[in-house]
Amino acid sequence: MFCRKPLGANEVIESFPVGRRLAFDSARGRLWVVCRKCERWNLSPLEERWEAVEDCERIFRDTRIRVSTENIGLARHPEGLTLVRVGAPLRPEFAAWRYGDQFGRRKRRAILYGTAGIAVFGGIVIGGAAAGILSGAMLSQSGNLINLWVNARTMVKLRPDSGGVIKLKRQDLLGTRLRPSDDELGFKVQVRKRRKKVWYEGEQAHRFAGAILPKMNSMGGNRAAVQDAVGMIETAGHPEQYLTAIAEGDRFTDRKGVPGYVNKMPTPTKLALEMALHEEQERRALEGELWLLERAWEEAEEIADISDNLLLPEGAEEFLEEHRGKAAATPASAAAGPPSRPRPNP
Repeated sequence: MFCRKPLGANEVIESFPVGRRLAFDSARGRLWVVCRKCERWNLSPLEERWEAVEDCERIFRDTRIRVSTENIGLARHPEGLTLVRVGAPLRPEFAAWRYGDQFGRRKRRAILYGTAGIAVFGGIVIGGAAAGILSGAMLSQSGNLINLWVNARTMVKLRPDSGGVIKLKRQDLLGTRLRPSDDELGFKVQVRKRRKKVWYEGEQAHRFAGAILPKMNSMGGNRAAVQDAVGMIETAGHPEQYLTAIAEGDRFTDRKGVPGYVNKMPTPTKLALEMALHEEQERRALEGELWLLERAWEEAEEIADISDNLLLPEGAEEFLEEHRGKAAATPASAAAGPPSRPRPNP
């Protein structure tokens, strides 16, 4: 199947810099360029595939945003290339390594901003006192003035489906609760604006929790806290299962014994909650494409099987049989770059 549209280019697969979406089957040695306009799968020449298929497999394993069905995997490279992997899915992996740097930078930034803010405010206060403008009473209240300024800021803006904007300040965030729900999501979120408390379910709950948690985790976390958070999600088995489990039970209570308050959770638990929400959001965005890709692959595979058998040079079939299982079973340690396979003699 071929089209006449420009296929674009990529700078990720050096051995095959054609196309912005590549589909590959390591076990069968197939490589297609998928046209982004007509969605047709264009089979690449046999002699140009070997190194490219190896590179695609390696990069797919390293790419953090990926999702798979029984036959098709989809991953997006940061530089814009989309990889479609055909074959048995890889073992699900929670790409938590990237959160260590993210939370670490957040912690350092919060400390830096806090120190700078105190220094600036302190300089103003001391300068005013030296000039005789500020009294001793005002100096003693400087810490309270900083807290008042922080508490008065809008931290999060939520936009409900019903319309309008909910502006949450620091004290409002402390009223956020998670509890179980009977829908597919498995949890609901309570948003408190002053004394008004409203529960949100479904996509709104997921969206609102995803906006609130980064602000509640504004101080980030050290390496130990991040590792503990990763361990919690791995113990649950999947980010979605962790989200459901964290909303259950009578934990994280306030002074009245009311459960489910996010601000009562330990730091690793809140970090894990943010990680799981982020992973679920990315997974849902990718899953919508998988069904269409699987239908397109089935049709493209029939054509590729006929085409490859017609053009197969002598000795290539034995070569494929010998190496069929090796590419699919490439260990994660091969990410450093496996040696290129020899090509069959035409």
